[in-house]
Amino acid sequence: MSKRYYAIIDIGSNTMRLVIYLRDKGGRLREVENVKAVARLSTYLQEDRTLSEQGVAKMLTILTSFQHVLDTYQLEETICVATAAIRQAENQEEIIKEVFVQTDFDMRILSEEEEAYYGYLAVVNSTSLEEGVTVDIGGGSTEVTYFKDRRLIHSHSFPFGAITLKQRFFTDELPTEKEYEELRQYLKEAFMSLEWLNKKKVPLIGIGGGARNVAQIDQNMKEYPLAGLHQYKMTDSDLAFIKNYLFTLPIDKLQKVEGLSKDRSDIILPAIEVFHSLYETVHADGFILSRKGLRDGVFYEQLTRGMGTHLFPNVLEESVQELVKDYDLNTKQISHVHHLAYKLFNQLYDKGIGDFSKSDWKDIKRASYVYNLGQYIDDESSAQHTFYLLANRTIDGLMHIDRLKLALMASFKNKTIFKQFLRPYKDWWVKSEQKKIRLFGAFIKFCYSLDSTRRSAVKDIRIETDDDTLYMELICSKDYLPEEYQSEKQKKHLEKTLKKRIELSFSNVEN
Repeated sequence: MSKRYYAIIDIGSNTMRLVIYLRDKGGRLREVENVKAVARLSTYLQEDRTLSEQGVAKMLTILTSFQHVLDTYQLEETICVATAAIRQAENQEEIIKEVFVQTDFDMRILSEEEEAYYGYLAVVNSTSLEEGVTVDIGGGSTEVTYFKDRRLIHSHSFPFGAITLKQRFFTDELPTEKEYEELRQYLKEAFMSLEWLNKKKVPLIGIGGGARNVAQIDQNMKEYPLAGLHQYKMTDSDLAFIKNYLFTLPIDKLQKVEGLSKDRSDIILPAIEVFHSLYETVHADGFILSRKGLRDGVFYEQLTRGMGTHLFPNVLEESVQELVKDYDLNTKQISHVHHLAYKLFNQLYDKGIGDFSKSDWKDIKRASYVYNLGQYIDDESSAQHTFYLLANRTIDGLMHIDRLKLALMASFKNKTIFKQFLRPYKDWWVKSEQKKIRLFGAFIKFCYSLDSTRRSAVKDIRIETDDDTLYMELICSKDYLPEEYQSEKQKKHLEKTLKKRIELSFSNVEN
């Protein structure tokens, strides 16, 4: 089967970007090429609201460069979209024609509503957030949306962006205290004018390069131990600290801040003030970075064409299934282990053993899908590979703390290795939560030992208990000696976490 490549060109007010995606067997898009050029087209808008000849020439030069990159791929489709700078240009029709003549790109100018919608669509199709406010600040406009139950309720495009705010409020590269306060008041009034933003008390989700840079700065300052930016969460105090720190720096020092792109150093302060002022207006309960934005939203619309909805049914479930496919996991074994784990979980819960709650099953089930997936790389060090892959891979639908929890459960080998993996993150959970994660890992490991030969030999589980012993009867449909050996070997990890001795008895019954 030939590889299917798709490309999108995003002509923004600050940057222009070419992204090429490869569509995998499951239908999802993987980014394989990402080319960025700083154009700052909004600075070429003249008093008569036309884009100057120099601006058009700069844009065409970059598009021609993109075209050379595209020539190396066999593409199924190329989409070219433009946002605020071209949308606001009075000579946009001439620009569209010139682009087509010079490059064959059929430029589509997105309306304010479309630009906001695609940002929202990217967020709800790449996270598990049911409700939130999105904000995407470009060079010449800022889009905000409010969604609830994953449905778009409100959207608005403000006619200002990081570049235009800088031009309007700063007389030099960096603002004075007075100028910054004027910017802050202006943004407060702008956001308060939308009643549906006020005191929503929901997550604020940042999209685009400005939000990405803020998250990168925060991670570098904290020496953050996990890889990845998507679904990274910050607080009000995090935003305030970064803002105040950046404000104290001269431009030469600002350009050297770890995590901040040099080409954004002069416009990062307007961007972060947009996020902070909006955070306060919304009374947000966190600032979450979405690496998926407008470009992804455009393709999500394409992928779901003809489905009756542009929303993926279950983002996290699809991400887990993607892991199962990527690491060639045994779906038959996973299904059988789920069957055994569910029986054992419910009996332990009913008897009050192990401090399980009903809601814990979803965590256990999720981790059991990807248990020991690092075996795909190397059997001897499978626990290490499992932990590293899951902890450091973006998993759409999981916040970073939940991704780490999944990694700890799915990589469980023994108490020593568990503590080793947990050590850099021990402050993320209190002791009781750490013990529960370890219990879940030991539970999953034990359940997999009951199907060690992948023959579904163990069909049912029945348990009884007294003060210090858990009696577990395993009903089998075929020879069970390998499963008996493995479960006797692995039960010690579950005994330690349950604080009970476990006695296993195997019996064979006909099918």
